[in-house]
Amino acid sequence: MKPLEPALRTDLLRRIQTQIGGIVVGKPRTLRLALACLLANGHLLIEDRPGVGKTTLARALASTLGLPFRRVQFTSDLLPADIIGVSIFDTSNQRFRFQPGPIFTSVLLADEINRAPPKTQSALLEGMEERQVTSDGETRALPDPFFVIATQNPAEQLGAFPLPESQIDRFLMRVELGYPDAQAERLLLSGGDRRQRVDDLPALADTVVLRELRGHAAGLHVAPALLDYLQALLAKSRDGSIAEHGLSPRAGLYLLSAARAWAMLEGREMVVPDDLQAIFPAVAGHRLCGQGATGQAMAERILRTVAIP
Repeated sequence: MKPLEPALRTDLLRRIQTQIGGIVVGKPRTLRLALACLLANGHLLIEDRPGVGKTTLARALASTLGLPFRRVQFTSDLLPADIIGVSIFDTSNQRFRFQPGPIFTSVLLADEINRAPPKTQSALLEGMEERQVTSDGETRALPDPFFVIATQNPAEQLGAFPLPESQIDRFLMRVELGYPDAQAERLLLSGGDRRQRVDDLPALADTVVLRELRGHAAGLHVAPALLDYLQALLAKSRDGSIAEHGLSPRAGLYLLSAARAWAMLEGREMVVPDDLQAIFPAVAGHRLCGQGATGQAMAERILRTVAIP
């Protein structure tokens, strides 16, 4: 495929955001973060209360990008085989045949992931990290692209199993949708159920275009001064003055890839500090822990403390 011209790329990304924004109204920043997460080849964790549009966002994103979509409702009795797949004995051939599970798709919605016990949650670990799954001793590659959007209910709700740190670290970003403002809610109430409109959304891209966009984002220029700023943010997270546990080198790589994707969405060919600041709370917040403060608050405090070069 011939690479997209800069003007065409910018226009395509704008139309993608506009179309999704017509379904999930009043949340342009969250939508942009979700799209940046996908373009950075990561996975997205959405933590919020039921009914604020988490599932609608996942379906609108998949439909707009022309990607196959599957949804798994996580429950307390869900088994790993319900996600990965199972071998079934084929009487005609007298041998076992693997029946792929819903994980074999491009966009997988793991709905209410913390309703399932840790053993079932771990069924996603290999797929999210290695883009492959192993069943009955055989390793099978997952589609490319492969993007997990997991929704999580607040931990204080009944029947929730907290995600282990190893699972949380697999998510590039964690975001919240929250309640819409008065104007967006009025638009929702007067416009009918937008979930019914998702299936009618035209596909503005496909897997080939998405791979080209990802490749372009990964190649955006990063100046040494920007790397100095990133390292200063990482060092501040580790000095013990704000968070008990700082950001890992892998988190630094995630921050860089997400900043590149954000810069592309902004129409730039190089990453600037504004891009890093825009994605920092969403990438770092769920990786920071401390006493008496949320990860989001700690991430924002780190940004205020470290000087911009």
